[in-house]
Amino acid sequence: MKLSWLLAATLLGMVASVPIDRPKGEKKVEEAPPEPPDTGLYYHRYLQEVINVLETDSHFREKLQAANAEDIKSGKLSKELDFVSHHVRTKLDELKRQEVSRLRMLLKAKMDATMEQNVQVDHLGLLKQFEHLDPQNQHTFEARDLELLIQAATKDLENYDAAHHEEFKRYEMLKEHERREYLKSLDEEKRRAEEARFQELRQKHKEHPKINVPGSRDQLKEVWEETDGLDPNEFNPKTFFKLHDTNSDGVLDEQELEALFTKELEKVYDPRNEEDDMLEMEEERLRMREHVMKNVDVNQDRLVTLEEFLKSTEKKEFNEAGGWETVDETQVYSEAELQRFEAELAAQEAELGRRAEQLRQQHQDLQERQVQLDAQKKEYQQAVLQMEQRKTQQGEAPAAAGPGGELKFQAQAPHGAPADPAVPASPAHVPEQNHVEPPQNQQQPEVQIQ
Repeated sequence: MKLSWLLAATLLGMVASVPIDRPKGEKKVEEAPPEPPDTGLYYHRYLQEVINVLETDSHFREKLQAANAEDIKSGKLSKELDFVSHHVRTKLDELKRQEVSRLRMLLKAKMDATMEQNVQVDHLGLLKQFEHLDPQNQHTFEARDLELLIQAATKDLENYDAAHHEEFKRYEMLKEHERREYLKSLDEEKRRAEEARFQELRQKHKEHPKINVPGSRDQLKEVWEETDGLDPNEFNPKTFFKLHDTNSDGVLDEQELEALFTKELEKVYDPRNEEDDMLEMEEERLRMREHVMKNVDVNQDRLVTLEEFLKSTEKKEFNEAGGWETVDETQVYSEAELQRFEAELAAQEAELGRRAEQLRQQHQDLQERQVQLDAQKKEYQQAVLQMEQRKTQQGEAPAAAGPGGELKFQAQAPHGAPADPAVPASPAHVPEQNHVEPPQNQQQPEVQIQ
């Protein structure tokens, strides 16, 4: 049985926070619920909001209280969604629509960055790649959605640590690659000086007090004494567990466990020191937590119960005084892995160079096109000026021209109407009334005067 720590911490935390009947007269102390840890999942907010809404339904809380981790993981609890109140279902429907809308925006942004515009996109097909909801029904939250959400979170969180280790490995290889490239750029004398400086910082980083094995008696007693301020001779595992179960839910989750390693990490890492890498410190913290979980978390639900904790203190390894091998003392990557990583970087740089050359060529083409357009514009302006000069030489009034040489055409008056009302119409345009033209070639009668 392997349930993700978030679901266990949140869903089982809901059980732990069920109101308890208190004797009358006893004053109830209101305590703010602890903030749930951020899982790093891209749908963390949606997951947390769904859990918060389900927590408000009394029927679901009752069923959850009676359920075990396997019921939650298998989807049996999801069927209880059909019996929650109407307003809870309405709120869950709203949350799902918001999540679908957010995913669509993410897909659109990705498509805009990687594809041409105006390309037909199968949104339903793309939504199927998200496993934490049912893409076939994008409007209502059903039992299938809760089942998929739990299954996706369980699977993704189980792979979270492995993904973190891989990311850290790439970080370390990139750091070494950049160091080697920098050394290549130096002359022989400066290269030897830089190598000596690197070895000096590395040796200085290794000079620290002994690191106790996480979860061992020595490590826990050190926390008991220096953090809790208690007598090391009176160390009590049960009391220690209750002291560090900070939210009083009866289990130690991953955050509560990692808080126990702070004193050990401070022995090795100091943010003020150049030789101490804080990303290495977080990787160290993760390795310590994994070590404790491997040896203490019997049912592998990523939570340590009081029973599991007490049994771990009875093991032989708990009392053995040994040392912890830090990250810088382990081989995170091999030389072959580094060479493959450098080849990958070289390929990426070549691709970026090719794309940069394409963009440079496109920019050059655009500049040349702009030069051609500017030359054509000047030719058109020159032609307009020459035409105006010819009209002026012929005694015609030149047409108005703009500051850039462009012609400004004026509206013409309607046919038969004067262009300017101040100028009278030409007689040639005024028809004569009752005027009859004499017929041509017709002789006029002679008038004789006696």
